[in-house]
Amino acid sequence: MAQTPQALILFAHGARDPRWAEPMERIRQILRQRTDPAVQIHLAFLELMSPSLPQLVATLAAEQIRQITIVPIFLGQGGHVRRDLPALVRELESGYGEIEFHLTGAIGESELVLEAIAGVCADYLENPGNKF
Repeated sequence: MAQTPQALILFAHGARDPRWAEPMERIRQILRQRTDPAVQIHLAFLELMSPSLPQLVATLAAEQIRQITIVPIFLGQGGHVRRDLPALVRELESGYGEIEFHLTGAIGESELVLEAIAGVCADYLENPGNKF
């Protein structure tokens, strides 16, 4: 039985400086190494950078992707994650009925992420000269 063509979208706010997206690109590269090569991994942005989520979904639909998981790369559930993104996904669902969409919570609310951030902060206390 063939696997459903799927994609994972890392959804971020966007910024004027393209260097802002470098950590998200690193996450994408790590995911490519850890996931099934058949799963497409992409970045999309709310504003200021491209592609936007609607632009990317249009491209994925044309490529016959039938399942899309959207992971908001936000620290918390602010207005963009609580209101703007769900409304945008509802619009996409109505326009692309052949695609099954899955929207996760903000990545920063995962206990794994919170523990990792706390660990980095504790390391900075123990080793104040560390930058990254």
